[in-house]
Amino acid sequence: MRKHVERHYAERIGWLRAAVLGANDGLVSTASLLLGVVAAKASATDILLTGTAGLFAGSMSMAAGEFVSVSSQRDTEKADIDRERRELAENVAHERNELAGIYVARGLDPDLAERVADQLMRHDALGAHMRDELGLIETHAARPVQAAAVSAATFAAGALWPLMIAVLSPATHRFTSIAAGSLLCLVILGVLGARAGGAGLLRGAARVALWGSLAMGVTALAGKAFSAFSSTSIAFARW
Repeated sequence: MRKHVERHYAERIGWLRAAVLGANDGLVSTASLLLGVVAAKASATDILLTGTAGLFAGSMSMAAGEFVSVSSQRDTEKADIDRERRELAENVAHERNELAGIYVARGLDPDLAERVADQLMRHDALGAHMRDELGLIETHAARPVQAAAVSAATFAAGALWPLMIAVLSPATHRFTSIAAGSLLCLVILGVLGARAGGAGLLRGAARVALWGSLAMGVTALAGKAFSAFSSTSIAFARW
């Protein structure tokens, strides 16, 4: 008899969230940063320096932030598991009744719930309580190193796109090229993320494009405002 193997989208949660967050953050933050300095009439050298610094700083920041936050999640999970292990060692009868009560609350008859609890307790008591009482399963387990590595790599990949556009596009069309190219990449990123997660492609693309456009627009306006303020200040100082 052939074993039926199923692959579920939930198995990707551990790395998919970090990948989508890293790529989206790298693209949006770097594109916004570049649009801001372009709008402020920065030189080509300053634009390249700003984008490169943003890429490396953002990658390291994402890696550190993901590692710390996911490590905190892992520590919380470990503390709950250790507590459950102690409770099983100290009062196994209470823990068995607690497990049976969970199954009754989910719709099983009391007799069936008790039999299920007995069998699961004999098979893997800690695993049963981790899954059914704490809601912890291996698929969703916190993996700090994986999250940090994926976030850093995808941030750099996302940031590289608008940086390349800024370097290769002519000065007269640099602002438009960065905005249009980054928006296109956001749509593609939204589609890929939705496809990997099993969600609607149109909704995923629209969601990423909308919020990315908003972030880039606000930063561009800030750059224009700074440029206008600087020009006014210089003119006033000369006057």
